[in-house]
Amino acid sequence: MPRHPALLICLLFGGISLGCRDDRDLVRQIQTQRQLSIQASSRQDRLGDVTGLLRQFVDLNADKAGEQISFQLNLWRSERADAKPDSQASEPALPMDLLGNWSDLIPTPDIAARIAQRDYIASDTAWLRDAFLMAQVSDWADSSISDDPWLEAWFDSISGSPDGLAQPELEQLRVASRLFDWTIRNIALEPSGTPTPPYPTPSYPFGMTYGGPGYRQSVYQTLWRGSGDSLQRSQVFCQLCFQAGIPSAILAMQDADGSRQPWSVGVLIDNQIYLFESALGLPIPGPDQTGIATLSQARKDPAIMRRLDVAGYFDYPFSRMDIQQNVALMVVPPEAMAPRMKRLESSLTGDRRMRLHIDVSKLANDLDSVPGIAGARLSELPLLSAIYQASNQAFAARTPQFAVQHDARWRIVELGSPMSDELARGRWRHLTGQFADEEMEGVDGARTLYLQQRAPEFEIEDLRIDVDLQRAYGIRRDLGMSNEEFESAVMRIQNIMRLGKRTATYWLSLIQYDDKRVETARNWFDRRVLDDKQRSMWTPAAWYNQARAEERLGNVEAAVALLKNDQSPAEHGNRLRARLIQKHLTQAN
Repeated sequence: MPRHPALLICLLFGGISLGCRDDRDLVRQIQTQRQLSIQASSRQDRLGDVTGLLRQFVDLNADKAGEQISFQLNLWRSERADAKPDSQASEPALPMDLLGNWSDLIPTPDIAARIAQRDYIASDTAWLRDAFLMAQVSDWADSSISDDPWLEAWFDSISGSPDGLAQPELEQLRVASRLFDWTIRNIALEPSGTPTPPYPTPSYPFGMTYGGPGYRQSVYQTLWRGSGDSLQRSQVFCQLCFQAGIPSAILAMQDADGSRQPWSVGVLIDNQIYLFESALGLPIPGPDQTGIATLSQARKDPAIMRRLDVAGYFDYPFSRMDIQQNVALMVVPPEAMAPRMKRLESSLTGDRRMRLHIDVSKLANDLDSVPGIAGARLSELPLLSAIYQASNQAFAARTPQFAVQHDARWRIVELGSPMSDELARGRWRHLTGQFADEEMEGVDGARTLYLQQRAPEFEIEDLRIDVDLQRAYGIRRDLGMSNEEFESAVMRIQNIMRLGKRTATYWLSLIQYDDKRVETARNWFDRRVLDDKQRSMWTPAAWYNQARAEERLGNVEAAVALLKNDQSPAEHGNRLRARLIQKHLTQAN
């Protein structure tokens, strides 16, 4: 395979399957229409149209939405240039030295040219959509319900302390801990690797494997699906921190052979890096297992890393000596470095505000100035994930078996069928914080849309024999279809309905918690998601979240019992959490 496969590079910038189309046609279309619409456009709110399209993205065709968003942004840019010409001198220089970090994946001149592109292009829509969703979650998840109970007393103790953080920095740390807690509760932990499937898979470039860690789904897919491995959790957390204006990066140890082992997320506040461990689902506890450890503390105090062991169950793989020198991996997609995103971000006001541009040179310098950081680099994960997706798309186009089976469990939240569309709309409203119905607008909230997915079991069973019900769900028997084929088709639909129902039930339980209905959430996790007849892929995450609800309600013993009676990818962290809340919350009560 060529070092830089042309198809992969083309698809890489397609983002959300917008295609790799030539933007020259779009530019010509803009130029033609500009003269005809200049008077009307001076009165038209282009950025309002763009944010409106983003808010309704789930209801739109992704390709057409991408075209319309880039079209509106280029009109906005041209109108803005009439009044105030763009000044290239005032735009940030491209971080060519950092872009060289990606040279093994894509030639530096190619990526630099793409980032420097002055016109907005269709593939920008993926980044705009991601930033919009992350900004929404970051805003509503910054709530007291997302305070980690075992940290509350510590935050209170350092507030106003002469040796503690100043109030603005303390608030930043509190926000970061809330966003981390939301990430851990809402992104179910999956193993870092996946077994080789019993169907053909692509041959991936750059040493990637099927289901490999960190790149097997994008940051957006991780957020949308609510499930991912520890590196995917880390990337979501970093993007939430970015929207909150808090610098962060994945910390990795560099081995003698040049390979890197990611182990935590570092959040930079007041020249200290605070440690959050996504595989364990915990901020790394500080001295005496109190508060959040800094990198400085973890490098000096061997007990901090040693106490990540669970005697008789797990040994944490890294020690104080292992983490003396770290590389800070910045989770930044190419579009976020583009000067066009800086121009756009500076023009968004009020409830349209979201962060779109990252000054990676400054972020790298700030991170590199902290002792224990031996350099900052751009993480390869955003590019690897895009290349991985492009490989899958190309292979699926010529391999029907792979197309049918790959990611089949997530079809329940893909738009395109009556059974998945409503669940997808519910998920969008969930992530944008629209839990309740907007009666004046006639818009159903996430709670209502999720409830509508909870078809009773007798109705799912009756699908086999009830012709009217089959018609309602879009099932029809084609001419020449045998009884066995039809039965098999109905069974597939029943399985999809059950998975959609159980996913909606689990997500509805999460909404109850984040809507401060903690006791209701506890009951939903216990009696609905974890009912023996309703078990699903969400069982381990529901077990954890039920424990968190018990913890929030002050039922420490019940929470500890749930956390210790767990067998899942999160078991190590859950047992650590049981130990922490026994120590801190039992004392508080």
